[in-house]
Amino acid sequence: MAVARSTARRYAEAAFEIAERDDSMEAWLAAMTTAEQRLTGPDVMRLLSNPAVPAGSRIEVLDRVLADDVGRVQRNLLALLVRRGRFEQLPAVIREFTRLYREREGIVEADVTASAALDESELEALRARLETMTGKRIELRQTTDPALLGGIQVRVGDQLIDGSVRGRLERLRTDLANIAI
Repeated sequence: MAVARSTARRYAEAAFEIAERDDSMEAWLAAMTTAEQRLTGPDVMRLLSNPAVPAGSRIEVLDRVLADDVGRVQRNLLALLVRRGRFEQLPAVIREFTRLYREREGIVEADVTASAALDESELEALRARLETMTGKRIELRQTTDPALLGGIQVRVGDQLIDGSVRGRLERLRTDLANIAI
């Protein structure tokens, strides 16, 4: 598994370097999005990863599926994955490329979990507060968990900010348990 991750990282880093060198980051991001939408379905992945099908035939399928929506340079990366028998790593390559882009742009993902869905004004206020705290642009992903009872939990990277009622109650219980009577 670690070898697959490092291999995907190498392909993504090479593509990222080309995108930076050629000032074609937008084309690469669009190509990655198109590839993810059209090529990562189970049937397509199985066909394009199948070594029993000649590589030339698999690359023809790749070209037909992508049509003119992906540039030649970006398509070369995808064809290289097919030829080298690494096409099953495409989702990991896309994730790694996206991570590199976000890192370069100073974008951090934050996962917000609330007991009920937050409205746009609440999300915007939270985003502004997190951007002030981190000094980076924040992209929020929202989920709901009624077990929180109220409040929110926010995970930014490996940091958890627990402002939930459940979290407060658990901390209160721990504090009370530690009081010597």
